[in-house]
Amino acid sequence: MNIFSKDEALTRLSLANPVHFLALGFGSGLAAKAPGTFGTLAAIPLYLLMAPLSLPWYLALTLLSVIAGFYICDKAAKDMGVHDHGAIVWDEVAGLLITMIAAPAGWIWLLVGFGLFRFFDIIKPWPIRWLDAKVKGGFGIMIDDVLAGIFALACLQALAYYLA
Repeated sequence: MNIFSKDEALTRLSLANPVHFLALGFGSGLAAKAPGTFGTLAAIPLYLLMAPLSLPWYLALTLLSVIAGFYICDKAAKDMGVHDHGAIVWDEVAGLLITMIAAPAGWIWLLVGFGLFRFFDIIKPWPIRWLDAKVKGGFGIMIDDVLAGIFALACLQALAYYLA
């Protein structure tokens, strides 16, 4: 069983290209099934590297991942000739980093944050679904996951507040 997608559009990308490598979530977006979930999983090591940082540094790197994501996702989509191809998962990476802003330490909080982000990314409540349908380019690819991350962040912080 091959876990990697055989989509023809993917032949236009190369993991040797740093922009493509990041757009594909370090290769995780090549999963034939649930590439968004695999992209979010690929964000976990990055989050674990960033978690010990002070909040200003964490916020700065998260903001950098979002701003860079506009270009990364746009470039990969143009190179593939497909808007918001499922293999482009840098938006999921940035979304999880947003979700985990100031999250309490511990694996349970990471799992809850992961679950909340995937929930909002998949369900796409208003205005996420509207933006996903209406906004194009790198900004369009990123914005639904940025909002899903913000929704998940709000829920995670509320849980932490009420359970602490």
